[in-house]
Amino acid sequence: MIEIKAVFTRGHDVIIADTAFIHPSALIYGKVRIGAGASVFPYVVMRSEAHEIQIGARTNIQDFVMVHVGNFTPTIVGDDCSITHHVTLHGCEIGDRCLIGINSTIMDGAKIGANSIVAEHSLVRSGQEFPPNSVIAGSPARLIKERDCSDANLMNARIYEQIARGYANGEDRLV
Repeated sequence: MIEIKAVFTRGHDVIIADTAFIHPSALIYGKVRIGAGASVFPYVVMRSEAHEIQIGARTNIQDFVMVHVGNFTPTIVGDDCSITHHVTLHGCEIGDRCLIGINSTIMDGAKIGANSIVAEHSLVRSGQEFPPNSVIAGSPARLIKERDCSDANLMNARIYEQIARGYANGEDRLV
């Protein structure tokens, strides 16, 4: 069984809630705050040489995600979010109950409102802002429609919270 509590951090500025799950392959450097019940999956890298990174409660950061800060902006991710595989978050703000689709990039100063979805392979450019309840897609990203996605996004976050609890208990399958 793998020792799940091992996490590679550098410095005293990384604060991880006791109930968060951090996979041992995750690399977390600089001023980073990870909330209660959050999960950080394999091969995630978080770096904040300046500013800070905040990950909200019960938010999941999935495999191969890169989280970094911008030159002038922190990266802030709200509660109950799913940041899916291969996403890059760079100096941006993500509201509560958002889902950021596979291989998307959210750049410096961009803001995604609560209860929103960013479709896979989207590029949200620096400074772009989207209101709550947005469905966002494209490269460059644009507002496709407005819809409250909070229920579906919350359900997805809860599933990943359950998966993370399983990993923490040495179980790698839901069934």
